[in-house]
Amino acid sequence: MKFSLKVIIPFLILLIVTSTALIPKKWNDDTPIYDILKELGESMPAHAPTSRDEEKIKQGRDLIFDGRTIGPNGKKSKFISKFYVCTSCHNTSQEDPDLSVLDPEARLDYVAEKGMKFLQGSPLYGIANRETWYNDDYYLKYGDLVKPANKSLAEATQLCAKVCSSGRYLEDWELEAILAYFWDIQIKLGDLNLSKSEKEKILNASSGNSKEVIALLKSKYALKSPATFGDPPKDHDGYKLQGRPEKGKLLYELSCQSCHVDGGVAGMPFDNTKITFQKFKRNLEKHTEYNIYEISRHGTYAGEGKPRYMPLYPKEKMSDQQLEDLKAYILQEAS
Repeated sequence: MKFSLKVIIPFLILLIVTSTALIPKKWNDDTPIYDILKELGESMPAHAPTSRDEEKIKQGRDLIFDGRTIGPNGKKSKFISKFYVCTSCHNTSQEDPDLSVLDPEARLDYVAEKGMKFLQGSPLYGIANRETWYNDDYYLKYGDLVKPANKSLAEATQLCAKVCSSGRYLEDWELEAILAYFWDIQIKLGDLNLSKSEKEKILNASSGNSKEVIALLKSKYALKSPATFGDPPKDHDGYKLQGRPEKGKLLYELSCQSCHVDGGVAGMPFDNTKITFQKFKRNLEKHTEYNIYEISRHGTYAGEGKPRYMPLYPKEKMSDQQLEDLKAYILQEAS
C-alpha cells in the first residue's frame, strides 16, 4: 500500500504536537507552586486540602498569631499554649532573599530591610512546600520524638504545639485549619529567583519536559530546613572571628529583643542600658551557661514548673560570625 507525502506529513506533525502537547495553564507570579506542580503531573502531599476553605484559613491564621480562634461551636477555643504563639519563633513571610540558599548573613540583612524579626524557627511561609521537617541534628538528637514528624507536616505541627510551645495537642479541626493556612501561604512563582530563560521554560512547559520543569522548580527553593547544632567556643576568646558591632546591634534588636521585651514571651526583658550590657559581659567572662555562646548554641529546656524556655539556634539560623557580632556589640555598649 502506498501513502502520499500529503497524507504522511500532516500525520507526523500531529504525532509530534500531541506527544509534546502544551499543558493548559494560566500561570503568573502569584500562582502557588503546588498549582503548577499539580498541572505538571506531580502528586500532591498528604497535607494538601481538597478545596480552598476561607473560614478554615482564617481560623488557622488566628491560631498561628493568637493561639486561639472561634471554634465550630461558635465559642473561643482554648489557647494552644499559655506561654507561646507560633509567631514567637516563626515568621510567616519570606525571610530569605533567595529561597534556595539558606544563609543567615543574607537573612539578617533581608529581615532588617523588611522590618521583620530574626528568629530561631523556620519560616511558616513556604512550610507547605517542604518535603521533610525536623531534619538533621533534630532528627539525630531527639530520635523517636521527631521521627513521626520528619515526613509529615501534620505530625510536625502537633509536635510543635505540644512540645515546642509547652502546650497541648491540637484538635482535629484546629489542625485542619492550620494546615489550610499553611497551604495558603505557600511559595509563589514570583518568589523564586528565576532567570528570564528559566521562567520562560516554566511558562511554556509541555508534557514532553514536565519532569525537567518540576526539577527546575524544586531546585529554586529548599525542600527541607537544614539544622546543624553548633558548639560553644572552648575558651573565653570566642570563635576567633572579628566581630561587627553594627551587625550585633541588629541581632540584639531583631532577635534577642523579639522575645526579651516587656510583654514578650520571655520572662526576662532586655533593655538598652549599660547595666544590662555589663551583665551580659560578666556572663561572658565567667563563661556561664547564660553567656551568649552557651544559651544560643544549647538553649534551655522546658522543665517541670518552668515551661518557658529558650530554643537553641542552629548554625543555619545564626552563624558563628553572628555570635561574634553580638558579642562585639555587647562589649561596645558595656564600656
